[in-house]
Amino acid sequence: MSIPKILAGRLGRAPEETIFERQSALGSSFVPVTTRIFAEEVRAVAKGLVALGVAAGDRVAIMSQTSYEWSVLDFAAWSAGAVPVPVYETSSAEQVEWIVSDAGVKILFAETRAQAALAEPLVEKLPDLQKVLVIDEFALSQVAAEGTEVADAEIDARTDAVVMDTLATIIYTSGTTGRPKGVELTHGNFVALVVNGSDDANFSQVVRGGDKRTLLFMPMAHVFARFVQVLCVYSGAVMAHVPNAKNLVADLDAFKPTFLLAVPRVFEKVYNSADAKAGSGSKQRIFRWGAKVAIEYSRALDRPAGPSAALKAQHALASRLVYGKILAAMGGNLDYAVSGGAPLGERLGHFYRGLGVVVLEGYGLTEVGAPTTVNRPGLVKIGTVGPPYPGTSVRIAEDGQVMVRGGNVFRGYHNNPEATAAAFDDGWFVTGDLGALDEDGYLRITGRQKEIIVTAGGKNVAPAVLEDRLRGHPLVSQVVVVGDARPFVGALVTLDEDMLPGWLANHSLPAMSVAEAAENPQVLAALDRAVTRANEAVSRAESIRKIRVLTQDFTIENDYLTPSQKVKRAKVLADFADEVEKIYG
Repeated sequence: MSIPKILAGRLGRAPEETIFERQSALGSSFVPVTTRIFAEEVRAVAKGLVALGVAAGDRVAIMSQTSYEWSVLDFAAWSAGAVPVPVYETSSAEQVEWIVSDAGVKILFAETRAQAALAEPLVEKLPDLQKVLVIDEFALSQVAAEGTEVADAEIDARTDAVVMDTLATIIYTSGTTGRPKGVELTHGNFVALVVNGSDDANFSQVVRGGDKRTLLFMPMAHVFARFVQVLCVYSGAVMAHVPNAKNLVADLDAFKPTFLLAVPRVFEKVYNSADAKAGSGSKQRIFRWGAKVAIEYSRALDRPAGPSAALKAQHALASRLVYGKILAAMGGNLDYAVSGGAPLGERLGHFYRGLGVVVLEGYGLTEVGAPTTVNRPGLVKIGTVGPPYPGTSVRIAEDGQVMVRGGNVFRGYHNNPEATAAAFDDGWFVTGDLGALDEDGYLRITGRQKEIIVTAGGKNVAPAVLEDRLRGHPLVSQVVVVGDARPFVGALVTLDEDMLPGWLANHSLPAMSVAEAAENPQVLAALDRAVTRANEAVSRAESIRKIRVLTQDFTIENDYLTPSQKVKRAKVLADFADEVEKIYG
């Protein structure tokens, strides 16, 4: 099997059924696209790539936000035997040059003229890069027009030549430190994931069949979104694209997905926004009572006796008063949400399940094609990232690191044999993440090996537990725990500029800037209470004793976040060294 043969299989089974829906205008209706029409578009662009001189194995870069056009380009490149290389649309000129040069890209598709401007100087500078095309300037139509003389037999031959071991893509890790490494994933890696997942008796309830729908707003330069794209083509689900989460409520209302894939920050935002919209006084008390009931109800589902009659009655009342509005804001038809990229936290997991949306928390990395472990219907244990994904083996090394083996594990880092060798131990991929398997084989992630803090007293502290709990507060945007070789643990905290006005209003405080809020006694007192709650998860030696509130948030634009929303810890510690010193001054 291969990825283009997965599309061919769906075309053979159901050529006139909907495979994608395209957004007609921002926040408005979605227009169905049949498998036959999509396959025809893919083949036309594949022919155009051949006409432009793209040979089997050549690299074709895609620099764009999430879009239908990305899916067409992906499958066209695969059908032509080429290797699509994703580039985040937020990448700098230096990052674009590194990826294009290291991968040996031949043609680059940029979504906008501004993005193309970053790459066009490289045509003269790099020997492999021959052309930069702009998607917004009808690049796909132009490429398709170039291929009208290419025979179908040429595409058929190239597709037939693609097998499980053929390189499918090179995805460059967003890199919290150092230069990104190119992860080489084969067609077999994707096939193993989508077949084992979709055919699994439990997970098939989420993704299999034309009544299953998902709206993709995560960056398609990220492996998670690329995996979901191929999964939906195989499983028969319907998928739509929107460029980002800026208009998510309107987009969800228009498309009405049955399952959704997101990072924990999205689920935190939905909860915090609902809390803020409740306002103050009786409405806020009702919302928080409803949230508490949802969490208690979900926890009771895990007990042999289940929820009591009184709790069931409270839950029914809360459903009428509170839950309906939140479910409507997520499209009204949502049954499952898959969370990955960072720990979700038990509180949110129970909250959403109490509403009626089961959050299937999972864990994975680029090097394993996305999922390594995942909770799924019938196999949910909130607070864990689930049992091993079907077809995947997981074990814990002596030093506590999570190790993975299976058909989804990448073949190596591009042009980097030293890093490849260091990543494997006796055939097992060493993830660098710390974790533990419980008696049922469910995995809990406790931190990153490279991020472990050792205080002056010799206490090992995993920052992730504290950071994730503290980040759940409505006022908090980002957290970086500090304390390496220091007498106690501290934290740098940034404020959520979007949530700040509502929080201030709900607490009868005047409007103020982030800089003013960072020094406001009532804001600081609220953050201190949040720290106290976060510290409940750890021992006293590991607890945060003091925080420093920054007036600048961490974003992709200012280079403190990777495109996958991970904090560049080393850069933060270097640039805010003075603020760290003030914690210990």
